[in-house]
Amino acid sequence: MSERAYEIIGETRPARWLVTCDHATNRVPLWVAGGDLGIASADMARHIAYDVGAAGLTRALAERLEAPAILSDFSRLVIDPNRGEDDPTLVMQLYDGTIIPANRGAGPAAVEERLARLYRPYHAALAGLAARRADTVIVAIHSFTPCLKGRAPRPWQVGVLHSPVDDRLSRALIARLMAEGDLCVGDNEPYLGHLPGDSIDRHALQPRRHNTLIEVRNDLIGTPAEQAAWADRLAPLLQAALEDVA
Repeated sequence: MSERAYEIIGETRPARWLVTCDHATNRVPLWVAGGDLGIASADMARHIAYDVGAAGLTRALAERLEAPAILSDFSRLVIDPNRGEDDPTLVMQLYDGTIIPANRGAGPAAVEERLARLYRPYHAALAGLAARRADTVIVAIHSFTPCLKGRAPRPWQVGVLHSPVDDRLSRALIARLMAEGDLCVGDNEPYLGHLPGDSIDRHALQPRRHNTLIEVRNDLIGTPAEQAAWADRLAPLLQAALEDVA
């Protein structure tokens, strides 16, 4: 059986960095509801289905850091790899005002199949990459929408999420980003920290690896040129932040 749960790029690159992208694509495998979750194509192109622009930024940043990267190859609406297996939002039925019909009828057997064929292989591959060096540093790339339905616009251009379990690299990166002088930087914005069982918790906090999670507003990374520009900006700041805490 051929299955695409993830893509790895630059597996032999030498850096201690590992760049991850949990929400890289809006792909729905054909074996999941015939490849159609029952929502409009416009919704599948929104942030609810994947992190817009994050995959391109991940590839560009990994290249500049001379680091490997792993990207999911299934929509977060099929199953969210950035949630623990027992998280109630693992398979979303309603997201930012959109009902996901194919998920409303997804029982335990359907969820288990998605775990077995997509979620667990992705995490197994991520764990293998992270274990290639004893000093691996994980940087997770995400993007966020400028405005959720019915909410106020989000002012931040970039946010850094962190957990009190280990926020050393994140706080150093926030300081570096703020020192740039022209960015509105979110400290645990637009979301708070991390969730038990999420990707950073599983692959960085529990194994005690340096880590950070970067959220870039998706209207700023919609094109390859914008993704490259952010990668150019983030790579030296990450290197400097790691030197600050290493």
